[in-house]
Amino acid sequence: MFINALPFALSFLFLPLATLGALYGGPWMALAPLYAFVAIPALDSVMTLNEARLESDTAEERLFWHRLLTWLWVPIQLSMIFGLIWIATTTEALAAWEVVTMAIIVGIASGGIGITYAHELMHQQNRFEKTLAEILMCSTLYGHFCIEHIYGHHISVATPEDPATARRGETIYRFVPRVVRESFVSAWHIQREQLARRNLSLFSRRNAFWRYAGWTGGFVIFAALLGGWQGLGIFVLQAIVAILLLELVNYIEHYGLLRRKRTNGRYEPTQPHHSWNSGHQASNWLLINLQRHSDHHYKPRKRFPTLQSYPESEAPQLPHGYPWMVFLALVPPLYFHVMEPRLEAWQARFYPEEVAN
Repeated sequence: MFINALPFALSFLFLPLATLGALYGGPWMALAPLYAFVAIPALDSVMTLNEARLESDTAEERLFWHRLLTWLWVPIQLSMIFGLIWIATTTEALAAWEVVTMAIIVGIASGGIGITYAHELMHQQNRFEKTLAEILMCSTLYGHFCIEHIYGHHISVATPEDPATARRGETIYRFVPRVVRESFVSAWHIQREQLARRNLSLFSRRNAFWRYAGWTGGFVIFAALLGGWQGLGIFVLQAIVAILLLELVNYIEHYGLLRRKRTNGRYEPTQPHHSWNSGHQASNWLLINLQRHSDHHYKPRKRFPTLQSYPESEAPQLPHGYPWMVFLALVPPLYFHVMEPRLEAWQARFYPEEVAN
């Protein structure tokens, strides 16, 4: 399975590219962003849509190399964050504007790749991988996502109750402040209810927020000890960029899609057509099949190499992979111009009776 896993290692190129930028500054800093937002979309445009996958019942031991990729990203991400702090505060390699630029670039890596890997890890059942997910999320100041995503988003996706489902006509600039605020509140309520069902108080060591506070506090203290206020600023800036990138992707994944509410007040089960799907090959390699989001929500226990891509008859399709869709989302008129016809086609295909009414 090593050969099958190898294309998914595209994300690891961020490490040498970011390292060159941190060491030499100037035009070298452009390498990582150009790789993510130019080279990958360019590959997508010349490669055919990819439907290859491993069977759903593939044994865990046969997926070792795929799983190893997600594990290895944890030390890579931490080395990128704290390595930049060390370079910026102990050498004169970078000017002030270059330090800020590199913090943004590291945030792109920790948000685009790190949170994607954390997303894969938090869905697993073993404590080891869940802990790795928490480490990655806490290194971006967003530990509560581990609760909200699993016990909130996956339950209420494609409904008005889900903070992470973008409403039709909602711009990214309205969506991000709302989802950041509401997802934290939702995670807190979920954890409080889970503790109450077990007759535990909020001060119980079972409260996951204490773990998140421990990991986050440790990272913040280490950043401050390593680089003082400047180190703390770098750490916070990369985290902000990572959070913004995560929520940009959340915005794209379910924009405008809603499940039908039945007469009994309950929503219909989540189906592939309640998430936007993308079969673009290079960006799926980079993002370990995150763009096969339709199958992920339909069968969330599946590991990333077993996720399948759906045809347009079964799931709505994005016109581009996530790297390019992120830029479209930042320009609302352009994004709506591209997405509104697709939403109307989705409505006509899956809910024609509502169109008729």
